[in-house]
Amino acid sequence: MILLDYIINLSIFSLFVSTPLVIRSFINHRPIRQLHLWGGLYAGAVTAILVGLSFHEQGYSYDIRYAILILVFSYLGKGAGFITGIFALVSRLLVSDNWEPAIVGWLIIMSVFTAVHKFSSRVNPIKTTAVLFGTYSVIYVITVPILFNVFRSSPMFHLQYLLFVGLGVTVGSLLIESYERLIRNFNEKKSMEKTLQESEFKYRIIAENTSDLIAVMDRDLTLSYLSPSHEFVLGYEVPELKEMDVNVIIHPEEADIFLANLEKIFEDNEEMSMEFRLQHQKGHWIEFESRCMPVEGKNGVIEHIVMISRDISERKKAEEFLLQSEKLSIVGELAAGVAHEIRNPLTTIKGFVQLYKSDNREINELLLSELERIEHITTEMLSLGKPQAIQMNIASLKEIIENTAEILLPQANMNGIQFSLLFEESDFLITCEKNQIKQVFLNLIKNAMEAMHKGGEIEISLRQGREGQCVVSVLDQGCGIPEEFLPRLGEPFYSLKEKGTGLGLMICHKIIKQHHGSILYRSKLNEGTLIEITFPLESDFE
Repeated sequence: MILLDYIINLSIFSLFVSTPLVIRSFINHRPIRQLHLWGGLYAGAVTAILVGLSFHEQGYSYDIRYAILILVFSYLGKGAGFITGIFALVSRLLVSDNWEPAIVGWLIIMSVFTAVHKFSSRVNPIKTTAVLFGTYSVIYVITVPILFNVFRSSPMFHLQYLLFVGLGVTVGSLLIESYERLIRNFNEKKSMEKTLQESEFKYRIIAENTSDLIAVMDRDLTLSYLSPSHEFVLGYEVPELKEMDVNVIIHPEEADIFLANLEKIFEDNEEMSMEFRLQHQKGHWIEFESRCMPVEGKNGVIEHIVMISRDISERKKAEEFLLQSEKLSIVGELAAGVAHEIRNPLTTIKGFVQLYKSDNREINELLLSELERIEHITTEMLSLGKPQAIQMNIASLKEIIENTAEILLPQANMNGIQFSLLFEESDFLITCEKNQIKQVFLNLIKNAMEAMHKGGEIEISLRQGREGQCVVSVLDQGCGIPEEFLPRLGEPFYSLKEKGTGLGLMICHKIIKQHHGSILYRSKLNEGTLIEITFPLESDFE
């Protein structure tokens, strides 16, 4: 019979503990005002019901009401605990004639529970529950079998009762903690969803209202997302662009390089910047600069590339204007040297013309050679000064460097500077716009000459680099550059010269980047400067 009473009491106890939790989950999860008051009243009503279901043994009544009291003190505090305790005491006195042990036991338990709660207020409820149950067990053993001499000869009965109360406390704690954990998980999930919605809303505002083109490319080179700005900039509808093959819209000269760069990003997991042209719906070409960032999926495999592209057509026009201005500036600086160089062959021609009275073959050949030399110098100056249509062709880098050195030779001679050309046995063919590459070397060698106030030697070497690349080195014996200034070289309007604009190096950097190359500086004060430029060889694009 006792076992049956235990089961009935535990079942009803569990039902009453879980009922408010279930009801609240269907209403809302907002905090309840005066929770301690309402919780204490509800728990007190439950203790009254449990007292009514108490089982009797030799004139003494036993119930599970103190399991409720322990849980209320742990989870709702001492205020709710006192309300529940008063209900428990009154209910107990109404059904029992043994008031003395009930009142004394109640006073001891409430006093000790209040003290324990005060010192364990910062401890989590589970630990507080364990401490209160242990405290209750000690009080019970001291008061019931020892102080009041109740079933002192039946320790198993008291052990069963304590286990009964302990089981009730355990079941109640599990129900409450399970509910609390579910509520926390629900609130966290709801908070995460709200945060994600807010973030998605912000990103959607940015993506849908920016003039930059934002695209997500999958590993199979299909576009899974295109920002609405594509429609405004390119004239195509977004669904139409998604179905379009990349080769249809990208410039034919840049399609292979573009696809090769995408494959490299997927394989190497490295960010990359590149420039390319896309065709507008009306047929004209628009130049873009794109920042491509790889996005990892499962198992660390790159599954997407986020591409943020910007129309740089206007910037290109401005750079072209700067390039032309820089060319004219160089031509002006070279004029004195070229005039000196032209004067020498003219003097020779004038003298031989004055002496020319017979068909002397040697004199004729010398005259023709000097005239060709004048024609070559003037032609080079004209090609530098006038605008050139950008046309990428295969050219010999060795020939470009030699030609550039020849142009600068008069100015170098005037300043006591010699050129030392060290080339490996190869023509080093690259795909380039010849005049732009010549402009790069004119700027760099001219800078090296200006750094050598006392004259000296400039060593220009051309060698094989890593597979599919070649390296051009320009080493001077000038004043050098402080190491902390090297990272800023190439920035617009940043120059170490007194009257420099910084545009020359900026243009050099831009041209090298357009030709898929790179530039590196090494320098020390009073020891000279080494510049290394790397270009991909022509075979690398085939």
